[in-house]
Amino acid sequence: MAMSGIGPVEPDGDTRPLEPPPTTPRPAHAPPPRLSHRQRAAAATAFVAVAVLVTGTLLHLTRPRPEPPPEPRFPSQTTSFRYLYMQVRGAGTTSPEIEFTIQALTESDAPVTVLDISQPYAGLSLTSTPATPLRVKGGASRKITVTVRVAECGKVPRNAGLPFLDVTLRNTRAKEAHSYILGARYARDLSTALEVACGYEKR
Repeated sequence: MAMSGIGPVEPDGDTRPLEPPPTTPRPAHAPPPRLSHRQRAAAATAFVAVAVLVTGTLLHLTRPRPEPPPEPRFPSQTTSFRYLYMQVRGAGTTSPEIEFTIQALTESDAPVTVLDISQPYAGLSLTSTPATPLRVKGGASRKITVTVRVAECGKVPRNAGLPFLDVTLRNTRAKEAHSYILGARYARDLSTALEVACGYEKR
């Protein structure tokens, strides 16, 4: 009788364990190149320059902002006029003139320009020497001679009361028309001059 045995099944082929693949050795790191003394000095100089630039920029950006300069005042607030003296020319003629001198003064450092000088009476016309527009330096004064031509005595009041001058001023802030009362002495002298110029004292 034939018999068959049963045993472990053996794999086909080579049953030896596989060897791991050979490893490639890593190249050794070469030491970094050393900088020369000149290169180190140049690098240090560049670093310092960049640091100074960055520091200066930060200081500029973080410094406190200066306050803007105050806006100049209106010209009428810094300019005044003072009456000095008066005289009559051509009294008794058909074209009498009254001449008086005033002094313009500015209190601020900014200059002021006098653009025009006029008065409210219809029978009178004004011109000035120097002619307008004229400039008054900041913190200074300037004399102005005003010539009043009497065109029609019938339109001139016998008593000037408290006469005023209409003056147009300009500075860097604004242009203004302002009326100035030159005081009691100016009013008295003007009334007397008008009486002399128009012959009121003979009536």
